[in-house]
Amino acid sequence: MPEPYAIGIDLGGSSVKSVAVAAEGRHLSDALSEFDPDAQMQWAADIRKIVATTEKERGCAATWIGLSAPGFAAPNRRSIACMPGRLAGLQGLDWTEFLGRPKAVPVFNDAHAALLGEAWLGAAKGLKDVFMLTLGTGVGGAAIVEGRLLTGHIGRGGHLGHICLDPSGPPDVTGMPGSLEDALGNWTIQARTKGQFATTHELVAAHLAGDSKATEIWLESVQKLACGIASLVNVLDPEAVIVGGGIARSGAALFKPLQEALDKIEWRPTVSRVKLLPAELGELAGAYGAAFAGINYDAKGTKIC
Repeated sequence: MPEPYAIGIDLGGSSVKSVAVAAEGRHLSDALSEFDPDAQMQWAADIRKIVATTEKERGCAATWIGLSAPGFAAPNRRSIACMPGRLAGLQGLDWTEFLGRPKAVPVFNDAHAALLGEAWLGAAKGLKDVFMLTLGTGVGGAAIVEGRLLTGHIGRGGHLGHICLDPSGPPDVTGMPGSLEDALGNWTIQARTKGQFATTHELVAAHLAGDSKATEIWLESVQKLACGIASLVNVLDPEAVIVGGGIARSGAALFKPLQEALDKIEWRPTVSRVKLLPAELGELAGAYGAAFAGINYDAKGTKIC
């Protein structure tokens, strides 16, 4: 009999990443497909192709499929309900119908899926209370509370990048003024540096090269991140905080000053500090999380963590 397996698909802003995994999480294969964001639903055609190619290579249909994507996932997990301004056609697309599957294809926000992946196979494995921030174009977030993914009443739960750090700041995509996403996201780097740097990676490189202005801007950003994390720690009381995404690949340039800042402001009534951990699954975290969701999701609403 063919081995049961899952395909996890992670749709990003310009690429699709996927993994095929056995039921216990053993890696079977992975794929990457880049697309033109301006080409009408090219990403959708690429996803169909990835599924077909993977199933041909495995010699049988996938037992489970799960999908991760940016935006606000519908409560019934069949689509992304809200994704304004990007990936035209994604909003409202029913993935179970689009892929023609007899079994539900659950859809999760990309940061939520990334934490599911880390909890299954990565840095958050075995933890019952943990939250994750993904630092990239924006700041994604997700939390597992008492062993269950925090989704909330309509699914907004865990969107941690949209907490407010500055009530007088400019609104982010949700309308929140001075958000954590606004303070750290790559999409605001030119505004925050008055056009001096085009990406956060350029800012960090200049900081490491001894540019005093870059260092000032970078450390201010890290301080804001620390304030956001410490505030969330007070709300969620986790065992650990996982930090991932492209900006997290800055390594010690991020984690050293971030830990130093947290040492000064984190509330530690029992002395012990919350663990600050780098994500382990890299760019495939969302795909692994989507695969996990596909394997474990129950359309009747059973919690998957």
